[in-house]
Amino acid sequence: MKIIPITFLLATLFYFICPKNGVDFVNSNDGNPQDDSLHVTSSFPIKMGNVSEKYIAEKRHFIDSFYNKNINSPFYSGGFIVVKNGRVLYEDYKGYSNTRTGEKISASTPIHLASVSKVLTCMAILRLVQQDNIMLDQKVTDWLPKFPYLNTTIRTLLNHRSGIQHYANFPTLMKKRWNKYKILTNQDILDLLVANNFKLRTPNDTHFDYCNTNYVLLALIIEKATGLNFRQAMQELVFKPLGMKNTYVFNYETNRETASKSYRGNTIFAWDQFDGLYGDKNIYSTPRDLVKFDLGSYSPDFIKPELLQEAYFGYSAGLVSKPVKDYGLGMRMRFLPPTGEKMIYHNGWWHGNNTSFVPIKKDTVTVVCLGNKFSNRPYSTLSMVSSLFYKKKTAIETPLPTEMELGE
Repeated sequence: MKIIPITFLLATLFYFICPKNGVDFVNSNDGNPQDDSLHVTSSFPIKMGNVSEKYIAEKRHFIDSFYNKNINSPFYSGGFIVVKNGRVLYEDYKGYSNTRTGEKISASTPIHLASVSKVLTCMAILRLVQQDNIMLDQKVTDWLPKFPYLNTTIRTLLNHRSGIQHYANFPTLMKKRWNKYKILTNQDILDLLVANNFKLRTPNDTHFDYCNTNYVLLALIIEKATGLNFRQAMQELVFKPLGMKNTYVFNYETNRETASKSYRGNTIFAWDQFDGLYGDKNIYSTPRDLVKFDLGSYSPDFIKPELLQEAYFGYSAGLVSKPVKDYGLGMRMRFLPPTGEKMIYHNGWWHGNNTSFVPIKKDTVTVVCLGNKFSNRPYSTLSMVSSLFYKKKTAIETPLPTEMELGE
């Protein structure tokens, strides 16, 4: 008599854990007939549900309305995509990668990711941890022996709890000793920390302080651990395995003429002395390649789930009763009222590049908006995601006033 209730319970559980949009399929680059313009495929076998036409129509209507109201404008240039289980729900490209040559932005145009680069740098670190090459709680001095802050670990670089000075503040800290004409390298940043032993802004692992210097140092650690330069290491650890063919690390010496430009109004942003640094920024990619990156995170063959959870764990809001924001390892998070449901994401800004990457893990959806014309319109994706996938209608970000976008 007890068999029937147990069978019913198992059947019910199976219903709720299985995809609701049709039968399972393996999403991979293995000759899958779904590998067309409406799909983004993964290099790793991933079992996901088919997406129904009804679901696509319902979501596309909302996305189209939101996109045209909040992002699509004469002041936006870039690429936007929303993908569910590899199935493209919405995609659009507009503007120019180079107005002088008339080169338009397309699905294959790499755009500067700005701080979304940190998400990819973090993944390279996690892959090295997975390979038992490095450890998250290993001291930075194990890899960079002259590094002056003995308590700093790889984890506190990743979660911005190292307290290290921001490299943008070095000119003020050094005053007349600062060479404003030198194009800096990552090694220069380490050498300056060693030579000056700047006072920490806060003691290690006591406060969150978002700092680009952390990821410049992580790039150096990746180079030490792999024996490769950062460009090659990222290709081997992340880009090649995931089939991210339109993604690369910018080389200041060789890519300045060919790289997609960034603008304010119709004016190209000039290069500055921090444009040679990488790890914190300077990865160029496309919306579709970032979808491939997110799809790869669902495969234990690429990254173990337990390691990925380290990235999605908040390290700085633990003592706050109702936190609003937090930071994991290379990933930001918002806690949405009224339930405090966690939304993970990362935004970026560098010169005229404004970017947003939002992986919605509970729905296996990826939202990417990359812009190369100064505007905070790409950040409004957070409001779209919270309304459409988290059932919380809130204006997290609103577009800049038009006069601010016009620039010069």
